[in-house]
Amino acid sequence: MAAASWYHWDISRVVAEELLARAGRDGSFLVRDSESVAGAYALCLLFQRHVHTYRILPNDEGLLSVQTIQGIQAQCFRTLPDLICAYQHPNNGLVTPLLYPVHRARRAPDEDSDGEDGRGGGHAASTVPATAGTWPSTPVAGQTHIPQQLHQSLQEQIRSSPASDFMGFLAEYLNHHVQLDPEALRLGHPQLRHLSTTLATACRPLHSEIDFTLAGLEALARVFDPPVSPRSLAREQGLLASDPDLELLLHKISTVNHLLSSLEKKVLKSLQETAPRHNLALPNAAMGPPPSAKPLAVQRFEVRAGKSQRVVLLVDVESGTVAVTKRGSGSPEEVIPQDKILQLIKYQSVQSKARLVWARESQKSLGRDFIFPSARKREAFCQLLQLMKIQHSNLDEPELISLYVGTWNMGSTPPPRSLASWLTSRGLGRTQDETTACIPHDIYVIGTQENSLGDREWVEFLRASLKTLMAIDYRVVALQCLWSIKIVVLVKPEHERRISHVHTSSVKTGIANTLGNKGAVGVSFLFNGTSFGFINCHLTSGSEKTHRRNQNYSDILHSLVLGDKRLGGFDLTLRFTHLFWFGDLNYRLDMGMEDILAHVTKKEFQALLAVDQLNLEREKNKVFLQFSEGDISFPPTYRYERGSRDTYVWQKFKPTGVRINVPSWCDRILWKSYPETHLVCNSYGCTDDIVTSDHSPVFATFEVGVTSQFVPKQGPGSSPEALAYIEWESIEVILKTTSRSKCYIEFHSYCLEEMQRSGENTFQNCDIPGFLKLGWSAKPLPVLNPILPDLEYLGDQHLLLSIKGVESCESYGECCIALRSMIGSTAQQFETFLFHRGEETGSVHGWMRVRVPTERCSTRERLYEWISFEEEDAEPVTDAPLRPKPPLQSRPRSLPEATDYTNPAYFIFEGVP
Repeated sequence: MAAASWYHWDISRVVAEELLARAGRDGSFLVRDSESVAGAYALCLLFQRHVHTYRILPNDEGLLSVQTIQGIQAQCFRTLPDLICAYQHPNNGLVTPLLYPVHRARRAPDEDSDGEDGRGGGHAASTVPATAGTWPSTPVAGQTHIPQQLHQSLQEQIRSSPASDFMGFLAEYLNHHVQLDPEALRLGHPQLRHLSTTLATACRPLHSEIDFTLAGLEALARVFDPPVSPRSLAREQGLLASDPDLELLLHKISTVNHLLSSLEKKVLKSLQETAPRHNLALPNAAMGPPPSAKPLAVQRFEVRAGKSQRVVLLVDVESGTVAVTKRGSGSPEEVIPQDKILQLIKYQSVQSKARLVWARESQKSLGRDFIFPSARKREAFCQLLQLMKIQHSNLDEPELISLYVGTWNMGSTPPPRSLASWLTSRGLGRTQDETTACIPHDIYVIGTQENSLGDREWVEFLRASLKTLMAIDYRVVALQCLWSIKIVVLVKPEHERRISHVHTSSVKTGIANTLGNKGAVGVSFLFNGTSFGFINCHLTSGSEKTHRRNQNYSDILHSLVLGDKRLGGFDLTLRFTHLFWFGDLNYRLDMGMEDILAHVTKKEFQALLAVDQLNLEREKNKVFLQFSEGDISFPPTYRYERGSRDTYVWQKFKPTGVRINVPSWCDRILWKSYPETHLVCNSYGCTDDIVTSDHSPVFATFEVGVTSQFVPKQGPGSSPEALAYIEWESIEVILKTTSRSKCYIEFHSYCLEEMQRSGENTFQNCDIPGFLKLGWSAKPLPVLNPILPDLEYLGDQHLLLSIKGVESCESYGECCIALRSMIGSTAQQFETFLFHRGEETGSVHGWMRVRVPTERCSTRERLYEWISFEEEDAEPVTDAPLRPKPPLQSRPRSLPEATDYTNPAYFIFEGVP
């Protein structure tokens, strides 16, 4: 339908003034969305070279009125066109009548209109918003007619349906309003507003009937349960308004549903109390006590010790022992208690080989090498030993937790009855061994796209599935949804109290960034002292839309509101100890269909990964900077024929023609962690038996080190001799910018009482065009005093630095520095990259030291530190150094090798000597 040309949607005030100045005639006007009030509009009017702006606000009834000068009676209008027409006449309170509309430029159609999930079909034609609550009941000039198919269906229903009044409302909607709803969504309205108005009007007679029924049900409930049954929530809150709306009606129906479902149980309970001897029970109602956690059976591993000796390792997690038995022997050669196991070494050159070191009573420690049948068996053995250590430790708080992350585009179809293979990480790729597949994880984070189930229905389905598999009633930490994009976080009951500061957020990136058919949902929280962030997204589809997907990533990064509000100025990827980003990222393979199928058939995945769009964009530093991903050893997860995993369906027939969807790894799981933290990916793969969607579910499991939340026992500074110090010798920063602003540095950390700030930089030059080099000597840099001086505490802490301009106070880049490697009596060098809004903006390097009082230098081995990785010819390390020095981050592969000072890549990433 044709839209009023004077409506310019969400242009800014500055753009509006430029357009009016260009028009140049008094009485020129346009309407845009209000920047200050959601759902309101701004009328911009040019008079005597000045732009006058009037707000157009909706009232409680959805009628629109202009805020004009005092003394002028406000007029109310149902639609914007009616309002504009009325103010074309003089003496209406405006500085001049509306004479000359300023036309908006024609917009190019939005490129994200693939309609992949059925919600983003074509790009609807532009339309004039009429009011904030209702829309015109008469056709707007230029409106297209109702589609023929809908018209025929409507006529059939009118003839056959006894609900003639309701059919009248339906005919009104289909004839006049149905094509306005897509445009309303595109303009940012959260629902089908015309449909909601139609339903609210049509269902109005239901209110009296439901009120009558609800009153009777409440009375019956109070008879059997007088102290507990409350008055109707609707009545308590005074919701029975004279003009009830659809939301209230849905609330009443929900209340009726709740009462009906609980009434039988109330009556039964009352009868049981009055007649206990009759042993009353409802059929199939007695479900029995919840199943207790399944004890883990003794696990058997047949391995080789030395060149040819065959032995059996029996791992008994419950008793905390490992028995070494010669094959064929009835009695164990040696039984090793878990507290005697000193070290477990995984060899990197031989993935199936491990060395176990344990202490003996009468002699020095003994170490033996074992070769397992496969790398998967070795990992299962290591996980069982880790679990044994955790279960038999006497720690009040965990130091190591297991995390499951899953993503699945469900294809708008219900899931199968069982999700066992997905939730237990079994299928293709790097999967869990059967001996460890059913060990419950501490946290499950499950993201879905195109999920047609209701929110509560989906959560309960997941909880029931895990209860069946793990015999644990997992608790819901958070649920966040955006249309059919959902993220659910479930946690073991014993960890529920350890979760705090839960935040959720969502971002739309669909058509014009206003539709939620594409976008992201996120959850963040603290587990004791470790912060976690999780983002589930559904990005733009189509092989040719790589740039659009990159823009989706950037929009999500900028707009998702998660984590500590005090870190709101930092790049989202720096606000969490661990950030996991997953979903249907929709990046495709840049290769012909026949070649892709040939490589898949031969399992030549490396050749395909070399043309994977996500890998290529990451190499160019366009997206997911410094993120990690597990090795992909499973076939592309999209686009399968539904009902099978044997065939890829690569042609998709659309009204615009045939679309080619080559098999691709659309579904991915990535993560980014603070430096010098413990996170190990134990599995990354997809299922091969869940076939309801054209995507296969993807899973990844992680072992994550966590810290305990710190509560100071005494005020900071009460004992001066026990203070720790973070001191700086110098800092040098190189920025990608044409600015010449002076800068300062902000220092943020949970180990500091509050944010600290440096003075202005003491050195500056801009000899290289497009780059700015800044330097700070020790004098303007603050000495930082952590709230606790203990070495064990400081070894887990991190500093966040933000380089800000003195004039604008805006950040040029942020970074993270681990304190663990900086602890010592002498200064240590650090070097890292700077990021801002998802882009690499420069680098920082310098010298610092963290001084810890001698009496506070005690430390202990963490539960995850007894497992190490070594090359096969390396000797096991018996006395690990206190401060392992990690290597500096490697140069991005897309950058040229640096050779001299004038090379910009050298200038940015290597620093200036």
